[in-house]
Parts: sequence; structure tokens; C-alpha cells
Amino acid sequence: MNSANGAAVVVGVDGSEPALRAVRLAATEAVRRHRPLRVVHGFIWPLLRMPIDPVAGNPPGGGLRQQAQNLVEAAVAEARTVHPDVRVTGEIIDGEASAVLLGESPGAAIIVLGDRGLGGFTALLVGSVAIQVATHADCPVLVARGEEHADAPVVVGVDGSATSRAAVDFAAAQASARGVRLRAVHAYTHPASARPGDIQPLVYDETRLRDEEDDVLAGALAGLAERHPDVPVDREPVHARPVAALTEASRRAQLVVVGGRGHGALGGLLLGSVSHRVLHHSACPVAVVHTPA
Repeated sequence: MNSANGAAVVVGVDGSEPALRAVRLAATEAVRRHRPLRVVHGFIWPLLRMPIDPVAGNPPGGGLRQQAQNLVEAAVAEARTVHPDVRVTGEIIDGEASAVLLGESPGAAIIVLGDRGLGGFTALLVGSVAIQVATHADCPVLVARGEEHADAPVVVGVDGSATSRAAVDFAAAQASARGVRLRAVHAYTHPASARPGDIQPLVYDETRLRDEEDDVLAGALAGLAERHPDVPVDREPVHARPVAALTEASRRAQLVVVGGRGHGALGGLLLGSVSHRVLHHSACPVAVVHTPA
């Protein structure tokens, strides 16, 4: 987690119901972390040279900027309704939503977003703002979607990459703060000893294969017990594709944590295909964690 002194939990709002759901999740996250909450709205209209002030002769309190102020104030009020003691401020920042939130990310503890906004197309399961911010942010990004299953574990996808190691540490800290177990899921479809170009036998020992993959998982979790001694960890090697395994695990989780990229990610894809697809299909909130520079 970002340990910068005073770093806030930042939540992006646009007046939609998914954004208010994100505000509630962000308020809980801020209280859990003992951090302030910062509500931010990207106000794009000045960039489009649209008139933003009230039109002469119209009732007072009109205009696009006043509407933006109203939705920010409503989000701040929602946060205080969920957690009356949360330290929360709101701000309107001129700019496109993704750019505004990415500008906030270097100093944020975490950015929280709804999975869809007012501009979302019905065919898109997760909005473009959430995808762009999850791809490029300099801090973890938490996307509010599905349902937080009470008392369920935090699930983390593990593939042994540097990115998944960062995700494991983040997930363990989340499990510790929530007082729940950590469920480490490692999905595999071939033996750990396989190499590109190897000709695999048509028949292999399933028990031996699972043991090999459990060794990979154990190696990826090495040292976690010393760093987070209060977190019980369940290792779960699963013979399945990663997206299917994590989506299934999300049905019995309060949070799924994935690395921004893992093994096999193409250099041109900053957000790995597994992370991208889990964002679309998870049944609970998803956190995307990038490897620190």
C-alpha cells in the first residue's frame, strides 16, 4: 500500500449510482486505513468550450458547474452517512475524468471507482474510465462491482510474477485490516516444469502436477507469514484457466486482488488480459495492483 504521509483515499464521482456505490466503498476503505477521503469530479465541459454558468433569466443555482458542485456535495454527504467520522473533502477539477484521476494517483493511497459511469454503453461491462485508470494509475485501483460477501476471504491471483508478488502483499494487508483469511489462487493448465516448445506427454500424473504447482504457489508466498503473521493463508492450486478460477472464487470473496500484469502479458498491454477480464466478470470488488517502479 502507498505509505506516503497523509495520502488520501481518492474516489471519482459523476453522479451515477455506481459512483455512489464507489463512494460507500471508499469511505469504508478510508476509515479502515485511517486516511482522509477525497471526492473528485472531472469537469470536462470547459475543455469543450461549453457555457458552464447559469443562463440569464433562469432560476438561480443553475449551470453546469453548479450541477457538478451538487453531485460532489451529494457524494460527500453519502460518505458521511456511511461513516460519520470519516474525514472527507470534495473538489471539482477541470479535465476529462480519466486524466483527472490519473493526475491524482501519484499522491493517492488508492483510487476507488464505480464499474460504470453515466457515459457507459450497455455493451460494456466495465466503463472506459475504470479500465484506463486501472491500467495507468501510479497507485492501486479498487473497482466497486458485484457484492462484498461478508466474512468471506480476500482472494488474490498468484502466478509467480513480480506483479503478482506486489498483489499478494497488498491482498495480505487487506485481509489483515478486514480480519479475514487470505485465499491465494494459482491457476494452471500445464505442468510447472513445462517450457515453451516442449512436447508434453498425452498422459501425466495429476497428483504430481498439482504438487508441482503447489510448490510454485508456496514459493510465491515465501516470507508472507513473517510480513503478515496475523493473516491465515489458504493455498489453492487450481487446474483451470486463471480468469475462470478467479471469477469462480469471486463468488465467495469480499475482494479479489490481481496484478496489473503477469506472466505472458504482451509488452504493449499495460493491463494484462487476466486482470482486464477479471474486472469485467468478478462477482465482488476488484483491486488492481501494479509493481512499484
